[in-house]
Amino acid sequence: MKRNVWLEKWKYPFILLFGIGISNVGGWIYFIALNLIVYDMTQSALAVSILYLIRPLSTLASNLWAGSLIDRTNKRSLMAILDVARAGLIVLLPLNSSIWYIYVLVFFIQMAGSVFGPASGTYITMLIPPDQRPRFNSLNALIGSGAFLIGPAIAGLLFLAGSPVMAIYINAAAMFLSGLITLLMPNLEKGVFAQKGGARLEWSVIRADWGTVLRFYRSHIYITAVCLLFGAIMMVMASAVDSLEAVFALTVLGLTESSYGMLVSVSGAGIIAGALVNTLVAGRVPSAALIGLGVLGVSGGYLLYATSSAFGMAAAGFFILAFFIAFANAGFATFYQNNIPVGMMGRFGSMNGFIEAILIMLTTIVLGLWAEWGSLQVAVIAGVIVMALLSLVLGGLLWRKVIIVQKVSGTGISVQQGAAYTTIETRRESGPEQ
Repeated sequence: MKRNVWLEKWKYPFILLFGIGISNVGGWIYFIALNLIVYDMTQSALAVSILYLIRPLSTLASNLWAGSLIDRTNKRSLMAILDVARAGLIVLLPLNSSIWYIYVLVFFIQMAGSVFGPASGTYITMLIPPDQRPRFNSLNALIGSGAFLIGPAIAGLLFLAGSPVMAIYINAAAMFLSGLITLLMPNLEKGVFAQKGGARLEWSVIRADWGTVLRFYRSHIYITAVCLLFGAIMMVMASAVDSLEAVFALTVLGLTESSYGMLVSVSGAGIIAGALVNTLVAGRVPSAALIGLGVLGVSGGYLLYATSSAFGMAAAGFFILAFFIAFANAGFATFYQNNIPVGMMGRFGSMNGFIEAILIMLTTIVLGLWAEWGSLQVAVIAGVIVMALLSLVLGGLLWRKVIIVQKVSGTGISVQQGAAYTTIETRRESGPEQ
């Protein structure tokens, strides 16, 4: 009887995780194949690096209006449409040998991905009850870790059997399958938006939505600070430092390409180990503790890597930072789901993504110019120090909140009740859904 109840409870979460897994593996195959295709076409490292700039540019182009669309649209339908649309665009990639043709298609593929992220996050929050979220997020982190290893391995086998173009088509099929799996999920908003007249993306509506998010920022400073600081650490600074990773390993550390490949393998082992441990502690450790431990561990690993002078230290740094990524991501996902109102989650996430995209471009340019005109190692160390300082600020902020909650629980209110109260107050103070 208990087994049937458990299976019924986890039926749709497991279907969703299966779809996410297929999409993640396909994404890695696409990422590697696209880099190889562009390099084979141009023989230019600069042409490949432009692919990395397209993602934040596409985020800037989409995220100012995407949140308004997401919060006024059936999330399940939107996710399925975006998956199918991305599959169609990916199929078109190998049909023309013009580099600008590829850049334009990649831009629209990334735009669809920028909309898909907040939409799927909102749908997951609606589908997964609060008591299941820590376990679901830990499993999601484990699947992402597995995709990090399995995706490149499958891509390598596909390259041996065929070509990068074949890998592109395989990813398109995976994306299409992910869209079909999405349609198997429950339609949680059936008829809701038909009654409200659907999505209206007028300028006045979008501008009013920005105001709604800004008011939420001001009235929920703690939640906003945690979200923006986490993004600054795990997205902005990590992306800027990672953009110099390969050059740093080959020039400063003096590693060969095969040694650098071993470093990547070490990080893969760290990700898997961290994700496995995280699944064991899911639900037993508060999300604030997971976030604080995760960002401090990631920053510590980056600092060890940036100050290393030999392969051993660099490998230890890679393993440590990779190990703690799962804790940080799973903890933050639970925190986000429990504290951001579902009715404005699309707008809030899109605005955060817009801010992060601007900061990613600025910090990547600054560190790149510093490395080009000054010292590469000093540029990397400076970026990592900023990351570590932000991690200390975020860790202190979270620890202070944990102490307050413990004091509240000592007066007769449990930690769970306090979290629920925070969520209820968040929904009430944010006003009616727009």
